[in-house]
Amino acid sequence: MSTPVVLAAHLERLIATGQVAAGDRLPSERDLAASLSVSRATLREAMHELEAKNLIERRPGRGTVVVAPSDAERALLDLSSPSSEARDAAELREIVEPSVAGLAARRATPANLLQLREVLDRTTPRLRPEASLACDTEFHLLVARAARNPLLATLHTMVAEWTMDVRRHSHTTAEGRRTSREGHLAIFAAIEAHDADAAQRAMSEHLGDVRRLVAARGD
Repeated sequence: MSTPVVLAAHLERLIATGQVAAGDRLPSERDLAASLSVSRATLREAMHELEAKNLIERRPGRGTVVVAPSDAERALLDLSSPSSEARDAAELREIVEPSVAGLAARRATPANLLQLREVLDRTTPRLRPEASLACDTEFHLLVARAARNPLLATLHTMVAEWTMDVRRHSHTTAEGRRTSREGHLAIFAAIEAHDADAAQRAMSEHLGDVRRLVAARGD
């Protein structure tokens, strides 16, 4: 983690995946830099990016704290219900996620791109179903975070939970896992190129491919 971009990507991923929770106080600058084997200057630059994205807050007397969800985000989370129909959630996903991918293409920072690439590097054909599903879930979450709209990220988390059974089903076969990875590669290429229209198309095609694959297996 020798560069601020790599370090920011690492820290943002820990926050996005919940390994560092909202409200957690980070170690002092000196201790955190030592634990990550980076200079304090590198750490400061990485922290500036996280602060600009409203992921952390520097509070007098408390140090650096991971920002908790806003009241609006909590209200969205409260709408989550296990009784939600998977079909309705999948439809919502197909409406929302292409637009989110388009925003990600416009707004993704180098740190966001590193996070996405790292997930893709872990997504190999040899993965078992649960590991493949975990990479799938993380990839889509990081795309949502790259859009840099906390309400959309919260909505994505809700929809991901509602569609988890269907997504788990799609990763039980080698064809399903291959389809997932190929779709993610196309989405990443468009986001990396900062091509919003291509990112939207790639996401729409990816979700359509997954939907058709699951429907065919259900016949």
